[in-house]
Amino acid sequence: MKLLLVCNPGGHFSTMMGLKSFWSTYQREWVTYRHYDTQKLSEKEQVYWVAMQEARMLVKAFINFFKALVILRQSKPDLVLSTGASIAVPFIIASKLYGIKTVFIESISRSGNLSLTGRIVYHLVDEFYVQWPECVERYPKAQYKGVVV
Repeated sequence: MKLLLVCNPGGHFSTMMGLKSFWSTYQREWVTYRHYDTQKLSEKEQVYWVAMQEARMLVKAFINFFKALVILRQSKPDLVLSTGASIAVPFIIASKLYGIKTVFIESISRSGNLSLTGRIVYHLVDEFYVQWPECVERYPKAQYKGVVV
């Protein structure tokens, strides 16, 4: 199985690194943007660098959507896994157009409500995970398997 790991730098990148025991056993490529914590990725991993995109940056989201179409066609992953944040939206939408399975893991900072990205992708993704059991009651599609550390 080939994975495409999609995440913003910072806490979302740290969460993805917390899943290393899972993704390290598969062929994989990364999508993120250049930042001090993601910069070293390209020394050992295949990385697609995209435009920095924060919440509500619609022009950059539009640009990243077209990059996602190209990257997904080139990479041909079996699964797109994202820990957020906003960069997940164009890649999950593009993945659905190609029929690629998608998984989203909501930030641990979201104990009561979903993030804006979470609310957008909640009905799109194949699997949606939260890190607080209380969220499952409010969002029945969500699954709780514990905290990513």
